[in-house]
Amino acid sequence: MSVRKSVFVTGAGSGIGRAIAQKYAHEGWFVGLADMSEQGMEETVAGMPGGFSYSHKLDVSDRAAWDEALRIFARAAGGRIDCVVNNAGISLGGPLEEYTTEEIDRIIAVNFAGVVYGAQSALPYLKETAPGSTLINTASAAAIHGMANQSLYGATKAAVRSLTESLDAEWAIYEIKVRSLMPSFIDTPLLQNTPNRTRNVKIRDAVVEAGLEFTPVEVVADTAFASMTSDQTHHLVGKTARRLKFTAKWMPGYLKKRARLLAKAHDKVSGK
Repeated sequence: MSVRKSVFVTGAGSGIGRAIAQKYAHEGWFVGLADMSEQGMEETVAGMPGGFSYSHKLDVSDRAAWDEALRIFARAAGGRIDCVVNNAGISLGGPLEEYTTEEIDRIIAVNFAGVVYGAQSALPYLKETAPGSTLINTASAAAIHGMANQSLYGATKAAVRSLTESLDAEWAIYEIKVRSLMPSFIDTPLLQNTPNRTRNVKIRDAVVEAGLEFTPVEVVADTAFASMTSDQTHHLVGKTARRLKFTAKWMPGYLKKRARLLAKAHDKVSGK
């Protein structure tokens, strides 16, 4: 008799998190959805097989809330958690001098501290289901090389990339895999936001102005599922991510010039 595996996905109310949650559900997994938006989670569940999910409102920057969420989910999942996907994240763009203290603190709390808290909280459960259990962290192609107007976003994602490497080494003794997803631009609700409070132009508009392509969100979900059986730590997703890695290694001077393109695009669409 086969045991139904379970996965807990943060940021599951939209975008990449929604696609990952739905992918696992259609693969027969029991899925825990976590997000601040209850309506978003309901919409995600609408695209999943019945009886394959459990939803929990969670602020990933709250360490105690993580323990409660995974404890309740493990009970709903029959006592096991095979995979945790640290996907929740927020964006922040524009010149560094435009950021407010609140914006700085929040992006670090969600994009990095939230991933650390999730890893800490998940470890006891992943030990129980090892070997074969996996922690998946959503980083970004922005972690490959710093880009203008992405200073803090890129820094938090670079921190997630480094954390992933460290934990993959630390947790090898438990036979737990730790993997990162490094997507390029994905056309999700995150890009519908403005870079910061001082600008009123959507991030997506700047990406379009820069002539960069979008990667389908389903490709990220497929990559996440495949990463569990891969020996590769980091998983690039999208043409932009692959080109960025190649250019960073072989043409760093060109990349420095290219990095300014997005800054000019931001200023152009913002009228600055």
